[in-house]
Amino acid sequence: MVKSMFSGVSGLRSHQQKMDVIANNISNVNTWGYKAATYSFKDAVYQTINASTGGDGETGGMGGTNASQLGYGTATGSVTTSFTSGAMATSDSPLDCMIDGTGFFIVGPMNSAQIDISTGDLSASGLYLSRVGIFSTDNNGYLVDSSGYYVYGAQSGTVGSSGTEGELADTISPICIPDYVPADGDPVGKTSYDIQSYSISADGTLLGVDKDTNRTIVIGQIALAAVENPNGLEKTSGYYYSIGDNAGDVTGNLTNGGALGRIKSGYLEQANVDLAKEFSEMITTQRGFQANSKIITVSDEMLEQLVNMKR
Repeated sequence: MVKSMFSGVSGLRSHQQKMDVIANNISNVNTWGYKAATYSFKDAVYQTINASTGGDGETGGMGGTNASQLGYGTATGSVTTSFTSGAMATSDSPLDCMIDGTGFFIVGPMNSAQIDISTGDLSASGLYLSRVGIFSTDNNGYLVDSSGYYVYGAQSGTVGSSGTEGELADTISPICIPDYVPADGDPVGKTSYDIQSYSISADGTLLGVDKDTNRTIVIGQIALAAVENPNGLEKTSGYYYSIGDNAGDVTGNLTNGGALGRIKSGYLEQANVDLAKEFSEMITTQRGFQANSKIITVSDEMLEQLVNMKR
Protein backbone atom coordinates (compact mmCIF):
# COMPACT_ATOMS: atom_id res chain seq x y z
CA MET A 1 0.00 0.00 0.00
CA VAL A 2 2.92 2.30 0.64
CA LYS A 3 4.10 1.58 -2.91
CA SER A 4 0.72 2.66 -4.26
CA MET A 5 1.09 5.98 -2.44
CA PHE A 6 4.51 6.49 -3.99
CA SER A 7 3.00 5.74 -7.40
CA GLY A 8 0.20 8.22 -6.78
CA VAL A 9 2.63 10.94 -5.71
CA SER A 10 4.84 10.36 -8.76
CA GLY A 11 1.73 10.53 -10.96
CA LEU A 12 0.69 13.83 -9.39
CA ARG A 13 4.15 15.27 -9.91
CA SER A 14 4.39 14.11 -13.53
CA HIS A 15 0.93 15.35 -14.45
CA GLN A 16 1.71 18.70 -12.84
CA GLN A 17 4.84 18.96 -15.00
CA LYS A 18 2.80 18.13 -18.10
CA MET A 19 0.34 20.82 -17.07
CA ASP A 20 3.25 23.26 -16.80
CA VAL A 21 4.20 22.48 -20.41
CA ILE A 22 0.61 22.91 -21.61
CA ALA A 23 0.26 26.20 -19.72
CA ASN A 24 3.47 27.51 -21.28
CA ASN A 25 2.23 26.59 -24.76
CA ILE A 26 -1.09 28.37 -24.24
CA SER A 27 0.53 31.44 -22.68
CA ASN A 28 2.75 31.77 -25.79
CA VAL A 29 -0.03 31.34 -28.32
CA ASN A 30 0.60 34.90 -29.59
CA THR A 31 4.41 34.89 -29.24
CA TRP A 32 6.19 35.38 -32.56
CA GLY A 33 8.05 32.28 -33.69
CA TYR A 34 7.18 30.20 -30.60
CA LYS A 35 7.47 26.44 -31.03
CA ALA A 36 5.08 24.29 -29.01
CA ALA A 37 6.48 21.67 -26.64
CA THR A 38 5.12 18.17 -26.01
CA TYR A 39 5.43 16.27 -22.73
CA SER A 40 5.69 12.47 -22.56
CA PHE A 41 5.61 10.06 -19.64
CA LYS A 42 7.74 7.02 -18.92
CA ASP A 43 7.61 4.22 -16.34
CA ALA A 44 9.47 4.81 -13.12
CA VAL A 45 11.76 2.20 -11.52
CA TYR A 46 10.57 -1.34 -10.85
CA GLN A 47 11.12 -3.69 -7.94
CA THR A 48 11.71 -7.27 -9.05
CA ILE A 49 9.91 -9.66 -6.71
CA ASN A 50 10.68 -12.84 -8.63
CA ALA A 51 13.41 -12.97 -11.25
CA SER A 52 12.80 -14.74 -14.54
CA THR A 53 14.24 -18.19 -15.02
CA GLY A 54 15.05 -20.20 -18.10
CA GLY A 55 13.42 -23.53 -18.78
CA ASP A 56 15.24 -26.86 -18.40
CA GLY A 57 14.24 -29.31 -21.11
CA GLU A 58 16.05 -32.27 -19.60
CA THR A 59 14.24 -35.10 -17.86
CA GLY A 60 12.88 -33.90 -14.54
CA GLY A 61 13.52 -30.26 -15.41
CA MET A 62 11.09 -27.35 -14.97
CA GLY A 63 9.84 -24.83 -17.47
CA GLY A 64 10.85 -21.18 -17.48
CA THR A 65 9.08 -18.52 -15.44
CA ASN A 66 8.59 -14.84 -16.12
CA ALA A 67 9.75 -12.07 -13.81
CA SER A 68 7.33 -10.50 -11.35
CA GLN A 69 7.85 -6.76 -10.94
CA LEU A 70 6.13 -3.94 -9.08
CA GLY A 71 6.32 -0.42 -10.52
CA TYR A 72 6.76 2.84 -8.62
CA GLY A 73 4.66 5.07 -10.83
CA THR A 74 5.62 7.42 -13.62
CA ALA A 75 8.28 9.99 -14.40
CA THR A 76 9.12 12.57 -17.06
CA GLY A 77 10.05 10.87 -20.30
CA SER A 78 10.92 13.86 -22.47
CA VAL A 79 9.87 17.39 -23.38
CA THR A 80 10.26 17.78 -27.13
CA THR A 81 9.71 20.82 -29.33
CA SER A 82 7.76 20.82 -32.58
CA PHE A 83 9.64 22.87 -35.20
CA THR A 84 6.86 22.91 -37.75
CA SER A 85 6.35 26.33 -39.33
CA GLY A 86 3.73 28.65 -37.87
CA ALA A 87 1.22 30.65 -39.88
CA MET A 88 2.21 33.89 -41.60
CA ALA A 89 1.15 37.27 -40.25
CA THR A 90 1.59 40.45 -42.26
CA SER A 91 3.83 43.25 -41.00
CA ASP A 92 4.07 46.89 -41.99
CA SER A 93 7.88 46.93 -41.88
CA PRO A 94 9.77 45.77 -45.01
CA LEU A 95 12.65 44.66 -42.77
CA ASP A 96 10.43 42.22 -40.88
CA CYS A 97 10.75 38.77 -42.38
CA MET A 98 10.11 35.10 -41.72
CA ILE A 99 11.61 31.84 -42.94
CA ASP A 100 9.34 29.60 -44.98
CA GLY A 101 11.32 26.46 -44.23
CA THR A 102 13.52 24.82 -41.60
CA GLY A 103 16.36 27.36 -41.37
CA PHE A 104 17.22 29.76 -38.55
CA PHE A 105 18.46 33.33 -38.47
CA ILE A 106 21.95 33.74 -37.00
CA VAL A 107 22.12 36.55 -34.42
CA GLY A 108 24.26 37.53 -31.48
CA PRO A 109 26.57 40.11 -29.95
CA MET A 110 29.28 41.82 -31.97
CA ASN A 111 31.97 39.46 -33.22
CA SER A 112 34.57 41.38 -35.19
CA ALA A 113 36.11 38.18 -36.56
CA GLN A 114 34.91 36.84 -39.89
CA ILE A 115 33.21 33.48 -39.33
CA ASP A 116 34.01 31.03 -42.11
CA ILE A 117 30.86 29.10 -43.04
CA SER A 118 32.35 27.20 -45.98
CA THR A 119 33.99 24.63 -43.70
CA GLY A 120 33.25 25.73 -40.13
CA ASP A 121 30.61 24.77 -37.62
CA LEU A 122 28.67 27.50 -35.80
CA SER A 123 28.65 25.59 -32.50
CA ALA A 124 31.74 27.38 -31.18
CA SER A 125 30.83 30.84 -32.49
CA GLY A 126 28.91 31.97 -29.39
CA LEU A 127 26.01 33.09 -31.58
CA TYR A 128 22.31 32.32 -31.21
CA LEU A 129 19.68 31.02 -33.59
CA SER A 130 16.25 32.56 -33.99
CA ARG A 131 13.07 32.15 -36.01
CA VAL A 132 11.87 35.72 -35.44
CA GLY A 133 12.86 38.30 -38.04
CA ILE A 134 11.89 41.58 -36.38
CA PHE A 135 14.77 43.58 -37.86
CA SER A 136 15.74 47.23 -38.04
CA THR A 137 18.88 49.34 -38.43
CA ASP A 138 20.66 50.94 -35.48
CA ASN A 139 22.48 54.29 -35.24
CA ASN A 140 25.67 52.75 -36.66
CA GLY A 141 23.95 51.28 -39.70
CA TYR A 142 23.94 47.68 -38.50
CA LEU A 143 21.03 45.35 -39.03
CA VAL A 144 19.77 44.30 -35.59
CA ASP A 145 16.80 42.42 -34.18
CA SER A 146 14.29 43.67 -31.59
CA SER A 147 16.63 42.78 -28.70
CA GLY A 148 19.63 44.57 -30.18
CA TYR A 149 21.46 41.44 -31.36
CA TYR A 150 23.35 41.85 -34.63
CA VAL A 151 22.05 39.93 -37.62
CA TYR A 152 24.78 37.91 -39.33
CA GLY A 153 25.24 37.38 -43.02
CA ALA A 154 27.51 38.14 -45.94
CA GLN A 155 28.54 41.76 -46.36
CA SER A 156 28.46 43.21 -49.86
CA GLY A 157 31.96 43.76 -51.17
CA THR A 158 32.03 45.90 -54.31
CA VAL A 159 29.09 47.48 -56.07
CA GLY A 160 28.98 47.68 -59.85
CA SER A 161 28.19 50.76 -61.88
CA SER A 162 24.53 49.76 -62.11
CA GLY A 163 24.33 49.74 -58.34
CA THR A 164 22.65 46.33 -58.25
CA GLU A 165 25.62 43.97 -58.35
CA GLY A 166 27.34 42.82 -55.16
CA GLU A 167 30.15 40.43 -54.44
CA LEU A 168 29.44 38.21 -51.41
CA ALA A 169 32.05 36.24 -49.47
CA ASP A 170 32.06 32.81 -47.78
CA THR A 171 32.32 34.42 -44.36
CA ILE A 172 29.59 35.96 -42.25
CA SER A 173 29.70 38.96 -39.95
CA PRO A 174 27.21 41.55 -38.65
CA ILE A 175 25.51 43.12 -41.67
CA CYS A 176 26.16 46.84 -41.97
CA ILE A 177 25.53 49.50 -44.60
CA PRO A 178 28.83 49.39 -46.51
CA ASP A 179 31.05 52.22 -47.65
CA TYR A 180 30.38 53.47 -51.15
CA VAL A 181 32.92 51.64 -53.38
CA PRO A 182 31.76 51.67 -57.02
CA ALA A 183 33.63 49.31 -59.35
CA ASP A 184 34.25 51.96 -62.06
CA GLY A 185 35.16 55.04 -60.06
CA ASP A 186 33.14 57.46 -57.97
CA PRO A 187 31.06 59.65 -60.27
CA VAL A 188 29.13 61.29 -57.45
CA GLY A 189 31.94 61.62 -54.90
CA LYS A 190 30.10 59.80 -52.12
CA THR A 191 31.90 58.01 -49.31
CA SER A 192 28.88 56.34 -47.68
CA TYR A 193 25.27 55.55 -48.39
CA ASP A 194 22.24 57.44 -47.15
CA ILE A 195 19.53 54.78 -47.33
CA GLN A 196 15.95 55.96 -47.59
CA SER A 197 14.23 52.57 -47.93
CA TYR A 198 15.03 48.88 -47.58
CA SER A 199 13.78 45.61 -48.98
CA ILE A 200 14.68 41.94 -48.54
CA SER A 201 14.47 39.50 -51.44
CA ALA A 202 13.46 35.85 -51.20
CA ASP A 203 17.08 34.64 -51.01
CA GLY A 204 17.82 37.00 -48.10
CA THR A 205 19.56 39.73 -50.09
CA LEU A 206 19.22 43.06 -48.28
CA LEU A 207 18.69 45.94 -50.73
CA GLY A 208 18.62 49.66 -50.08
CA VAL A 209 17.80 52.74 -52.15
CA ASP A 210 20.34 55.56 -51.80
CA LYS A 211 18.62 58.86 -51.09
CA ASP A 212 20.91 61.10 -53.17
CA THR A 213 21.53 58.89 -56.23
CA ASN A 214 18.27 56.90 -56.10
CA ARG A 215 20.31 53.77 -56.78
CA THR A 216 19.33 50.32 -55.54
CA ILE A 217 22.38 48.84 -53.86
CA VAL A 218 23.18 45.42 -52.46
CA ILE A 219 23.95 45.81 -48.75
CA GLY A 220 24.44 42.12 -47.96
CA GLN A 221 22.73 38.80 -47.65
CA ILE A 222 21.12 37.37 -44.52
CA ALA A 223 22.54 33.96 -43.64
CA LEU A 224 20.47 31.02 -42.51
CA ALA A 225 21.62 28.16 -40.30
CA ALA A 226 20.99 24.51 -41.05
CA VAL A 227 20.60 22.39 -37.90
CA GLU A 228 21.03 18.63 -38.10
CA ASN A 229 18.95 17.95 -34.97
CA PRO A 230 16.72 20.94 -34.10
CA ASN A 231 15.55 19.27 -30.87
CA GLY A 232 19.17 19.43 -29.71
CA LEU A 233 18.84 23.22 -29.53
CA GLU A 234 18.26 24.71 -26.09
CA LYS A 235 15.76 27.52 -25.55
CA THR A 236 17.01 30.66 -23.82
CA SER A 237 15.20 33.81 -22.75
CA GLY A 238 13.27 35.56 -25.45
CA TYR A 239 12.98 33.69 -28.73
CA TYR A 240 16.60 32.52 -28.98
CA TYR A 241 18.16 29.08 -29.16
CA SER A 242 21.65 28.17 -28.04
CA ILE A 243 23.41 25.30 -29.77
CA GLY A 244 23.35 22.26 -27.48
CA ASP A 245 25.79 19.37 -27.54
CA ASN A 246 23.25 17.11 -29.26
CA ALA A 247 22.29 19.55 -32.03
CA GLY A 248 24.71 17.90 -34.46
CA ASP A 249 26.23 19.93 -37.28
CA VAL A 250 25.04 23.55 -37.34
CA THR A 251 26.28 25.30 -40.46
CA GLY A 252 25.64 28.66 -42.08
CA ASN A 253 24.23 28.88 -45.56
CA LEU A 254 24.03 31.78 -48.01
CA THR A 255 22.31 29.87 -50.80
CA ASN A 256 18.91 30.19 -49.19
CA GLY A 257 16.14 28.01 -50.50
CA GLY A 258 15.28 24.34 -50.67
CA ALA A 259 14.90 22.68 -47.27
CA LEU A 260 16.17 25.76 -45.45
CA GLY A 261 13.38 27.79 -46.98
CA ARG A 262 12.89 31.15 -48.58
CA ILE A 263 12.70 34.45 -46.74
CA LYS A 264 9.37 36.27 -46.92
CA SER A 265 9.71 40.01 -46.40
CA GLY A 266 6.87 41.85 -44.70
CA TYR A 267 5.71 38.80 -42.74
CA LEU A 268 6.34 37.35 -39.29
CA GLU A 269 5.91 33.76 -38.15
CA GLN A 270 3.16 33.07 -35.64
CA ALA A 271 3.34 30.44 -32.90
CA ASN A 272 2.60 26.89 -34.03
CA VAL A 273 0.43 26.22 -30.95
CA ASP A 274 -2.74 24.24 -31.71
CA LEU A 275 -5.22 25.47 -29.10
CA ALA A 276 -7.70 22.66 -29.73
CA LYS A 277 -4.98 20.09 -29.07
CA GLU A 278 -3.75 21.92 -25.98
CA PHE A 279 -7.22 22.10 -24.45
CA SER A 280 -7.85 18.40 -25.06
CA GLU A 281 -4.47 17.60 -23.52
CA MET A 282 -5.43 19.80 -20.56
CA ILE A 283 -8.60 17.77 -19.98
CA THR A 284 -6.82 14.41 -20.04
CA THR A 285 -4.05 15.79 -17.82
CA GLN A 286 -6.58 17.06 -15.30
CA ARG A 287 -8.32 13.68 -15.22
CA GLY A 288 -4.98 11.89 -14.82
CA PHE A 289 -4.11 14.17 -11.91
CA GLN A 290 -7.52 13.50 -10.39
CA ALA A 291 -7.11 9.72 -10.75
CA ASN A 292 -3.67 9.80 -9.11
CA SER A 293 -5.02 11.82 -6.20
CA LYS A 294 -7.71 9.14 -5.82
CA ILE A 295 -4.95 6.51 -5.52
CA ILE A 296 -3.60 8.33 -2.48
CA THR A 297 -7.08 8.66 -0.96
CA VAL A 298 -7.88 4.96 -1.40
CA SER A 299 -4.47 3.89 -0.09
CA ASP A 300 -5.03 6.07 2.96
CA GLU A 301 -8.43 4.44 3.56
CA MET A 302 -6.86 0.98 3.31
CA LEU A 303 -4.19 1.92 5.84
CA GLU A 304 -6.88 3.29 8.12
CA GLN A 305 -8.77 -0.01 7.95
CA LEU A 306 -5.56 -1.90 8.70
CA VAL A 307 -4.87 0.23 11.77
CA ASN A 308 -8.45 -0.17 12.98
CA MET A 309 -8.27 -3.99 12.81
CA LYS A 310 -7.08 -4.01 16.44
CA ARG A 311 -10.40 -2.59 17.53
